[in-house]
Amino acid sequence: MDSSQHLRPPNTPHRRLVPVVPSRTAGEQRRRSSQRRSCGLPRTNYSLVLPKLNVMSERMQVTYSRRAVSKNSEIKKDEQTVIEKEDDTESTLEIERIRGDPSMLQSMTVKELKELTRRMGVAARGNKKDLVSALLESLGKDGTSTIEQIDPSEVPSKRKGAASVVVEQKVETSEVISATPNKRSRTKQKSVKGSTPKENAVTTVKINKTSHQKETIVVNGAVEKAGLGDGAEPWTVLVHKKPQPEWIPYNPKVMRPAPLSKDTRALKILSWNVNGLRALVKSRGFSIHELAQREDFDVLCLQETKMQEKDVEVIKESLLEGYTNSFWTCSVSKLGYSGTAIISRVKPLSIKYGLGVPDHDTEGRIVTVEFDDFYLLTAYVPNSGDGLKRLTYRVTEWDPCLGNYMKELEKSKPVILTGDLNCAHQEIDIHDPAGNSRSAGFTKEERKSFETNFLSKGFVDTFRKQHPDVVGYSYWGYRHNCRKTNRGWRLDYFLVSESIAERIHDSYILPDVSASDHSPLGLILKL
Repeated sequence: MDSSQHLRPPNTPHRRLVPVVPSRTAGEQRRRSSQRRSCGLPRTNYSLVLPKLNVMSERMQVTYSRRAVSKNSEIKKDEQTVIEKEDDTESTLEIERIRGDPSMLQSMTVKELKELTRRMGVAARGNKKDLVSALLESLGKDGTSTIEQIDPSEVPSKRKGAASVVVEQKVETSEVISATPNKRSRTKQKSVKGSTPKENAVTTVKINKTSHQKETIVVNGAVEKAGLGDGAEPWTVLVHKKPQPEWIPYNPKVMRPAPLSKDTRALKILSWNVNGLRALVKSRGFSIHELAQREDFDVLCLQETKMQEKDVEVIKESLLEGYTNSFWTCSVSKLGYSGTAIISRVKPLSIKYGLGVPDHDTEGRIVTVEFDDFYLLTAYVPNSGDGLKRLTYRVTEWDPCLGNYMKELEKSKPVILTGDLNCAHQEIDIHDPAGNSRSAGFTKEERKSFETNFLSKGFVDTFRKQHPDVVGYSYWGYRHNCRKTNRGWRLDYFLVSESIAERIHDSYILPDVSASDHSPLGLILKL
């Protein structure tokens, strides 16, 4: 044994020998500690990585945004394509509807007409009339117009299961106008009843109605106007919220009978609610003398003159020449209110003012004149008023009193009652029956009273007898442009004793005379 070996003394415990490791620096220890925490991976410098990650994130967001925009664009493009297809379809349908019903052109605005000319490829410029003419001409050239001349002897027919209804209507032109072009409803028209058009004054046309529009036959043409501003004829358009298939609009140009022969004795009576006579003569620039020249009436009955007794003599002198007999009654309970008058070329046998009942005779509402063959009454029946304040008075006192008064006169001679009776008797007599069910003039109480006190007592509504299915109005409110849109009421009447009903040659309205909110009515009685 080498003497240099160290010997372990006997009985000395065994000790493990640990190799001596060189000491580490503090930096090396921190590095190793960090490696242990990072699972042995080298430490990353996040201050350099984070900006790169942010840039990558932004790029990804931009990419996704571009993809989303692209996808949305594709969706919108698809939707636009669908919309365009729908628009094209709707446009095609609209053009087809117009081809089936050229009258729709009249209810369109200039802007709409220009757009339609662009769609149809029609070169046209100018005003509405020029555009309509160009479009109608285009329809005629294409051979797609549904208006065609037919023989007057052709009989209207309607085939089961057919898509169109053939209707015969006598009119002066072949123009058809839709009253409510935006509402989808189907109505039929029949030939005019109770009318005898003047010879050679009309053209018969056939109309195949394939659209779902509310339609009516319209006659264009100039009528000598008295108090009508723009030359329009809105009364020839059927405007009604609840029209019946057989109803047609009133057109006096084709619905009045031919004039009587010169050797036939007759009397022409005109009746008119003037809504203030002085205002009509002074402010509205209208002359009753012009109306007299045009109509050549024998008797003129006025209502709602709103005259005072002190003014009567002055206006009598300047109102009409050749009518030397005039009889006026004015309200004394309320000045400038109500008032009635009768102006006549024929001198009556007797005159009476009022009903003979003081409670009813302070408002100047009745004038009665006696002629050889009949009594003539002009009446301005009380309006039930706002809130129907006078409804009870109207239906329980006034109407019964007037009806009884007429029946008493009838014991000696037939009676003619004319004037503003302030009642639209039936639904055909008002443009919106449901909407006015509690409006003064169309309540069930007033309509029942009208039936009970006048019609049931034997007096005949001459206009309705002559035109049972004709929608003709005599009153249009000043608000909401009612006259131009023909949203009216028939409040003015000629009621005659049944014994002379067959002697009525003509009962008519003059809707073109618009100087008041009422239009005059006329009656021709054969003597």
